[in-house]
Amino acid sequence: MKRYYQKEIETASHEQIRAWQSERLVKQVRHVWDNVPYYRKKMEEKGVTPADIRGVEDLHKLPFLTKADLREAYPYGLMGKPLKDCVRIQSTSGTTGKRVVAFYTQKDIDLWEDCCARAIVAVGGTEEDVCQVCYGYGLFTGGPGLNGGSHKAGCLTLPMSSGNTDRQLQFMVDLETTIICCTPSYAAYLAESIHERGLRDRIKLKAGIFGAEAWSEEMRRDIEKSLGIKAYDIYGLTEISGPGVSFECEEQTGMHINEDHFIAEIIDPETGEVLPEGSKGELVFTCITKEAFPLLRYRTRDICVLSRKPCSCGRTHVKMSKPMGRSDDMLIIKGVNVFPSQIETVLIEQGYQANYQIVVDRVGHSDTLEVQVEMTADKFTDSLSKIAEMEKNLVDALKAMLGIYAKVKLVAPKTIARSEGKAVRIIDKRKI
Repeated sequence: MKRYYQKEIETASHEQIRAWQSERLVKQVRHVWDNVPYYRKKMEEKGVTPADIRGVEDLHKLPFLTKADLREAYPYGLMGKPLKDCVRIQSTSGTTGKRVVAFYTQKDIDLWEDCCARAIVAVGGTEEDVCQVCYGYGLFTGGPGLNGGSHKAGCLTLPMSSGNTDRQLQFMVDLETTIICCTPSYAAYLAESIHERGLRDRIKLKAGIFGAEAWSEEMRRDIEKSLGIKAYDIYGLTEISGPGVSFECEEQTGMHINEDHFIAEIIDPETGEVLPEGSKGELVFTCITKEAFPLLRYRTRDICVLSRKPCSCGRTHVKMSKPMGRSDDMLIIKGVNVFPSQIETVLIEQGYQANYQIVVDRVGHSDTLEVQVEMTADKFTDSLSKIAEMEKNLVDALKAMLGIYAKVKLVAPKTIARSEGKAVRIIDKRKI
C-alpha cells in the first residue's frame, strides 16, 4: 500500500517543518502588508509591522481575523492578488446572508489539491483505485477539492456530486468504486440503500473519506460495519481552502494538519491567549502559502486539542482532534453552516418578532432542523389552513437563506419559554 503522496514533506522533522513555517510566515506577512490594506490597517492599529515578525515565535503578535471581518471586507477587501491573477472562487453561507467568498490563483488550487491528494493516499488511494466523489460541486468546496486530489493521487475519479442515489449505486457497482468521499450522513444513507437493494455483495468499497459535518465514533463504527470499509475523517473550511486542511491516517486517532501550508494555534476563546500544546481551546489557522486569500490568524470557532504524539503512520505533522464544539452559535447541519442570526433575519423580514427556538436532531444518521416560531398578536389565528400557509411561506424563505430545508412550527404568542439570562435559542439533540 502506498502510504504517502509527498513523503519528504509528510514525514519531515519537526525542526524542518518549523523552519518552513517561519520562512513562509515572514514572506506571507510582507505579502499581506503590501497587498491587503484591510489587514495592514489591523496590524497598524495593533502597532505591528512586518519587521516584527521574524518567525513562528512572533505569530502571536499579529491580530486575529474573524467571520465578522470577512463580512465587513466582502467581497474583495481581503484579496491578496489582483482579480486578473485569480482563476476561481468558492463560497459558503455567511451569518446574515452575506456569503463567504474565497479566491484562488492557479497555484492556490494546485496546493489545495496536493493536500486533498495526501488525504486520499493516506486511506490507501493509488492509481489502481476508483474514487467516487459524492460531495456537492459548484460553490461548495467539498466536490472540487476531493475531485482535484483524486486526480493527483492517480485514481479514476467519478465526479458524481451529491444526491441521485440510484445513479450513485449504479456507478458504484458497475465501475467497482473502492473509495467514496461524502458527508457521513450521506454515507449512512447509502449504506441503508445498498442493504435495501441487496447490493452488499456487489460493492467493492474499501475506504471512505467523510467530512463537512460532525459525526460520532459510534456513527463511524456503524458506517464501517454496514459498508465493510474503514471510515476516515477530513477537515477543512472554505475560508482556509476547503477539505484537506487536515485528514486522518490509518491510525484514526486525529487529523494530521498540513503544517507546510497552515500554522495551527489553540487559544482561549475568551481572552485570545495562546494556550500550551495539549490544551483544549479554539483553533486558529494562518495560511502561509495561499496567494489570493491569505488569511492570518483566522479564528475558526472550532474547539479542539492539538497533539504531537508520534503517529504509527510515520507522518510527523501535528494532529487535531475532532472538533468538540463551537465558541460561537454556528450549527453545522447536513454539512451547511447555519447561524441563528440568519433565521432572525428571515423572521423579521417576514413580519415576525425574533421569538423562536431551533431544534436540531439526528434521525437515522440524518440531521433534522425545526424552527419553532411565535406568532405575533396580529398574525395569530386558529385557522389551520392559514397557519399551514404561513408555515410554508417561512419554509420557503428559510430555504432561500440557508440552502437547506427547515421544518417550521408556528406556536401561539408567549409560549416559547423566556430566560432571565441569554435566551436558549438552540436545542441540539444530536449525540455527536
